[in-house]
Amino acid sequence: MTDLQSKFLHVYSLLKSELLNGADFDFTDDSRRWVERMLDYNVPGGKLNRGLSVIESYKLLKLGKELTEDDFFLTCSLGWCVEWLQSYFLVLDDIMDGSHTRRGQPCWFRLPKVGMIAVNDGIIIRNQISRILKKHFKGKPYYVDLLDLFNEVEFQTVHGQMTDLITTLDGGKDLSKYSLSLHRRIVQYKTAYYSFYLPVACALLMFGEYLDNHVIVKDILIEMGIYFQVQDDYLDCYGEPEVIGKIGTDIEDCKCSWLVAKALELCNEEQKQILYENYGKEDPSCVDKVKDLYEALKLQDEYLEYERTSYEKITNLVESHPSKEVQAVLTLFLGKIYKRQK
Repeated sequence: MTDLQSKFLHVYSLLKSELLNGADFDFTDDSRRWVERMLDYNVPGGKLNRGLSVIESYKLLKLGKELTEDDFFLTCSLGWCVEWLQSYFLVLDDIMDGSHTRRGQPCWFRLPKVGMIAVNDGIIIRNQISRILKKHFKGKPYYVDLLDLFNEVEFQTVHGQMTDLITTLDGGKDLSKYSLSLHRRIVQYKTAYYSFYLPVACALLMFGEYLDNHVIVKDILIEMGIYFQVQDDYLDCYGEPEVIGKIGTDIEDCKCSWLVAKALELCNEEQKQILYENYGKEDPSCVDKVKDLYEALKLQDEYLEYERTSYEKITNLVESHPSKEVQAVLTLFLGKIYKRQK
């Protein structure tokens, strides 16, 4: 664990203690223990990249200068708000997907005596973000902009989730609806806004910038987010489970992944029939037929070409930005995801 991660986790403990011991809610001993266990199980796990990116972005905007103690605490707090939002999405997403594991452990709702209480827990996680912002940012000139930002990003994300879900569920596993344009739309809203735009937007607001002046930054980060999700789709099929930390199930789950959308674009009628008959089924032989078809269509080569052109496009956009500080932030993000293996 790095020194930054250690300090970041220390701020998590402080924020959690404030929430559990504040005067806003009269916790019983049982409810306090429940919420503490629920937060510890769901919030600080994972790689913490989204939260740490707020700190790193703000520091780059400050030209790499050491942050004051107050600024460091505030950037950590915003970073944790991003992580809290991620946890809220994941707790509810796991229920909707019927998932079994998350971050190498059973999903929260799968634990004994939790079950559908996890729905309410997800809502609790979300409204604690507002408590953190109110306590530590209410006197700041950008407080209302922060509230608007988190509300807007949540709005975009849950609508992306809706598009994803109704495509699979309402469509009755109808692959005729799947396309690269639909895939792009889903991941733009479901992933890119909160994973890439939100951390940088938090840092920009703290730095005293107006987000309306940084529409180009948002567009670049959305492109990165889409590229990131295409990587995820690729790794779900071709990544090593011991490296990526999970066994990929996009084929069995009938996900509108980049791979199946690209396959539908490339395959002939006979190959399309193979996809229609085997995609979205848990039978291992059906999964193997889909993977064999991906091999025949040379989707790994198609992905490498997509990665090359996407990297070139994003790099050119970054280099054309007039601010060297903002360029540094965007370069940091791109460096974290380019050619990643997990």
